[in-house]
Amino acid sequence: MLERPRRNRRTASIRAFICETHLGPEHLVLPAFVHEKQESHAIESMPGHSRLSVEAIVELAVQSAALGVMGMALFPAISDGKKNSHGTEGENPQGLLQETIRAIKKKVPSMVLFTDVALDPYSSDGHDGVVIDGEIDNDETVPILARMAVAQAQAGSDYVSPSDMMDGRILAIREALDTAGFPQVGILSYSVKYASAFYGPFRDALDSAPKSGDKKTYQMDPGNIREALREIGLDESEGADFLMVKPGLPYGDVIHFVKENSSLPVAAYHVSGEYAMLKAAAEKGWIDYDSCLLESLTCLRRAGADIIFTYGALEAARLLRAQAS
Repeated sequence: MLERPRRNRRTASIRAFICETHLGPEHLVLPAFVHEKQESHAIESMPGHSRLSVEAIVELAVQSAALGVMGMALFPAISDGKKNSHGTEGENPQGLLQETIRAIKKKVPSMVLFTDVALDPYSSDGHDGVVIDGEIDNDETVPILARMAVAQAQAGSDYVSPSDMMDGRILAIREALDTAGFPQVGILSYSVKYASAFYGPFRDALDSAPKSGDKKTYQMDPGNIREALREIGLDESEGADFLMVKPGLPYGDVIHFVKENSSLPVAAYHVSGEYAMLKAAAEKGWIDYDSCLLESLTCLRRAGADIIFTYGALEAARLLRAQAS
């Protein structure tokens, strides 16, 4: 045989020469949940993760930075008494999320913070937009999102991250940020977010499931991909700085599609259901968690993700450090 591909796989050093996809801590963003209580509250469907106090989130940021994971995505879990139909608590300059941003930036100023812009953590209806007569009202919602984004920017957010999938919200947020004097604050848009069944543990973490109906009138159909062209084109033209595809691994083809059709950096969200499946299978002894986690994240990078939001960020960073030593 003249052709023997195995010659290029013969040793670890040779394989390293031709490795096409690199995964490092610098590619990872750690999602974290903050709540108003001092004690931690374990999230049963997401082993290893809890709702944390502001102080505990700050310590998590310190640990994250020490491992080289310099991005965190913050999600607040607030009490039902602060929720209403218009999610106005999200605009509160002294709200939980804003307090958390300031605390992290004071302790770890180099940490890049991605902050969620959507109504569902603050809404008594559990939807990403305002519900009027049983419908999610797009145009009623967009100005609220813009005000939320400004409140987050004032607190020190690096990238406001609208995850709501309302039409026109990127332009409204960009204009609001610029008008308020925050042209340096970026927008990471959840441009291609599917109405997925993989979000269940996340909704447990925030207690943010819709009180009625579903999110299919604003999140994308899992069977669609060409529709993403329209979404990313609009977000690019309206001023987005990053494009997100969510979920991650089941949508590797979509990540690749977005990468090939946009000049903007692409983020992928290795979502709660993906993480929970790895943990559950590992607990049963059916898979090796560490190997499967790194393989999953490497596949997302190979598909085209520049950065990956993953609940396994710190575990992956430790594993990568051990491999390098």
